[in-house]
Amino acid sequence: MTRMRGPKVHSPGDRKTLWRTTLETGSRAFQDTAPLADFDIYVVGFHCARHAPHMHMEAHHYCRQVNSEVLHCVIFDGNTRDANLIGIEYIISGALFDGLPEAEKAYWHPHNYEVLSGQLSAPGLPESAEHALVALLVNSYGKTWHTWHTGRADGHGRPGDPLPYGDAQLMWSFNRDGEVDPRLKEEVNTSMGIDEMGKRARRRDLARDARPQRGVDALKSAFPEADGRPDGVRDADEEP
Repeated sequence: MTRMRGPKVHSPGDRKTLWRTTLETGSRAFQDTAPLADFDIYVVGFHCARHAPHMHMEAHHYCRQVNSEVLHCVIFDGNTRDANLIGIEYIISGALFDGLPEAEKAYWHPHNYEVLSGQLSAPGLPESAEHALVALLVNSYGKTWHTWHTGRADGHGRPGDPLPYGDAQLMWSFNRDGEVDPRLKEEVNTSMGIDEMGKRARRRDLARDARPQRGVDALKSAFPEADGRPDGVRDADEEP
């Protein structure tokens, strides 16, 4: 059973009104929410801001597989009914990434470390099903924008904003051991019962299919103390 994580902030305003309750009843009876129906792939990971790399957030992704090479994801700060919508992510295969215009590639972060380190998990799935799911993400890339910084449940980092403030932030992946704030990782993993190191060990077989990726070293200078990475994680521009 998936353990629940609530939102980090609550928007100001009155609680749900009678009008809203009536509207929802009518919506369920007469309106079609088909575009949302297939957002049924749930994975949890961590993001940092590309241009403010010490802003770390947990990210609960609900994704729809468009085809074998594309996923669309909506991102929340928790997995409860009142979780806040904080961003979006588009995920594409390595083959599609290779065909992007050169300038566009700078917006897309690599996924191999997230998969092979065990930091990306699919709560509630049996281990065999989770393994098959993350295997599909080997060599993939994500383009992620967070529109709302809602803060962290562990109480560290910049406090959350009560509403979406300012510009959307381009987010990035972590690509070395020790980059993500260990306090945040420990709080999320403990509360959700995630065995990161066990997942890491069970995913070693996926390294054989992993290719060097662009962007692995993009934030290396921001985390000078971080070191170590699983087999299969290497920057495309790194010397062999």
